[in-house]
Amino acid sequence: MNVVPDTSAVVDGRVSERVEDGSYEGVTVVVPEAVVGELESQANDGLESGWNGLEELKRLAGFRDEGRIDLRYVGDRPSGDQRSRAAEGDVDALIRDVAADNDATLLSSDVVQAEVGRAKGIDVEYVEPVARGVVDELPIEEYFTDETMSVHLKAGTKPKAKRGTLGEMRYVVIEEAETGEERMAELANSIVDLARQSSDGFIELSDDGMDIVQYRNYRIAVARPPFADGIEITAVRPIAKTTLDDYEFADELRERFLERKRGVLISGSPGAGKSTFAQAVAEFLNDNDYAVKTMEKPRDLQVGPEITQYGALGGRMENTADSLLLVRPDYTIYDEVRKTGDFEVFSDMRMAGVGMVGVVHASRAIDALQRLVGRVELGMIPQIVDTVVYVEAGEVHTVYDVTTEVKVPAGLTAEDLARPVIQVANFETGRPEYEIYTFNRQVVTVPLNEDGDGGDAESGVGRIAKQEIEREIRSVAHGHVDVALKGDDEAIVYVDEGDIGTVIGKGGGRISDIEGRLGIEIDVRTHAEKPAGSGGDAAGGDPGGNGRGGASGASGGRDGQVGEERGSVVQPEITSRHVVLDVDGGVGETVEVRANGEYLFTATVGRGGEVQVSRGSAIAEELEDAIDRKRTITVVPAR
Repeated sequence: MNVVPDTSAVVDGRVSERVEDGSYEGVTVVVPEAVVGELESQANDGLESGWNGLEELKRLAGFRDEGRIDLRYVGDRPSGDQRSRAAEGDVDALIRDVAADNDATLLSSDVVQAEVGRAKGIDVEYVEPVARGVVDELPIEEYFTDETMSVHLKAGTKPKAKRGTLGEMRYVVIEEAETGEERMAELANSIVDLARQSSDGFIELSDDGMDIVQYRNYRIAVARPPFADGIEITAVRPIAKTTLDDYEFADELRERFLERKRGVLISGSPGAGKSTFAQAVAEFLNDNDYAVKTMEKPRDLQVGPEITQYGALGGRMENTADSLLLVRPDYTIYDEVRKTGDFEVFSDMRMAGVGMVGVVHASRAIDALQRLVGRVELGMIPQIVDTVVYVEAGEVHTVYDVTTEVKVPAGLTAEDLARPVIQVANFETGRPEYEIYTFNRQVVTVPLNEDGDGGDAESGVGRIAKQEIEREIRSVAHGHVDVALKGDDEAIVYVDEGDIGTVIGKGGGRISDIEGRLGIEIDVRTHAEKPAGSGGDAAGGDPGGNGRGGASGASGGRDGQVGEERGSVVQPEITSRHVVLDVDGGVGETVEVRANGEYLFTATVGRGGEVQVSRGSAIAEELEDAIDRKRTITVVPAR
């Protein structure tokens, strides 16, 4: 009698089981090379099924040496393409061919393989698959107390947990004995199997080395080698379920949500209670007769059954959004909005007329809004997001109202500088706290002081104006440049005597053009006319790059602080059209680019985490000159 086991039967140990009970005594076991190749691939990927199957093959070799069976390996190994299409049946087809060619019985724990084999006239013996680690309850539930938000287990370490109340969490050891690798493997398998078999759970994501499980109100990440350096289990559970009434500004927020469909960003640091607040908002909207859906990956918001929770359709939230637009919800809760694609989906749905509530990681309320900068058109931001809620320690800390107005930005005075300005006002006081607008081709976010203006000459718009004056003058001056602001709309620029004519231009045309763009009157003087000890910002310097050449008292200026702000060193890439800086920072952030510590220009990080400067511009020529002189190019967050 010839027997051909498929991969499922080998993994489950069904062949050795039958040899031991005598039913396969003296048979010829024909193992397809396709099975060996699939098991080897699984073992290389760190999957337990691969190791279980290889152990079974070793047991069969032992039975052959004892003379209890005859063991042969036949057939062709599957190619890489065939292994990658194993789920489509390519490997199973090779195994069936071996059974047919050897007039053998096909042994399988795969019901589809068994039915296809019977349909092709092959003698098939089907056996139920082995249920490993089947449990009725979550095996790590015992680690959770009423105050436990998350449990953290890793092979070779002591179990830990985050316990306490929101804002007062402690990361503590909950068991003195270290968890062994065998125990971790048992727990990991039990959790994944429970999610597969229970109607209370599902597997949100399964990939080589990582499974994301949602079981009841627990979100569990199971990591294994080679993705992780050891088996690790992280289980998170919300410790509070709230309603909108539990938060400050409840009445105002209720009225705001019911007034019309809104675009809302709920921001805060990890563990601050953002998702808990989003759940409360979702329940409130549902109770007030709005059709509410969620977009989540993973789906772990604790909402009622009337609110349908959607994951990423086909692995892409864009597909989910397309489907939701057909469903036509009044409000959609998007948890979490992180990548550029997420912001684009959020924006598209909002512009389609859907009320949107997005959960965003941010360390300040204004940071949530700035994450839209560079991802969507600046003028569209108030139409996409009109409310920002910042949550801290489980409480609503700040609410911002986002509007747009055509006006002269705070801190500037020239009427011809009026432009669209995004105003970010404190919802409680009604006082504007930030303005966002385009200044000399750069998107800037300017904090306003208590009086609602741009602050003094060394903060807010004054600082930005100073940087832009430096950039403009240095684009034409060859020597050292210092800038000193004198109020909101006046500045003195100190340059080398030989640069005076170049900076002013023929008939004063160049300096007048700069004044017109910036709305600031500029007086050009030589360094010799600078008052002693006046300081100022050294924005030039010798090629060696000490940033102080000829600048008396410059230690108090920008380059006097470079030692404290070294920034990230970048390697510019020069293409046919652009000079590209790959910036290690978030999209939409405002950064300063420097050469050997000397200020070159200010820019906003665009999509893809890059700053692009068009070649042929004054900025690009200055940057390329610094590159040619092998100066170190660094990027630091704009202050």
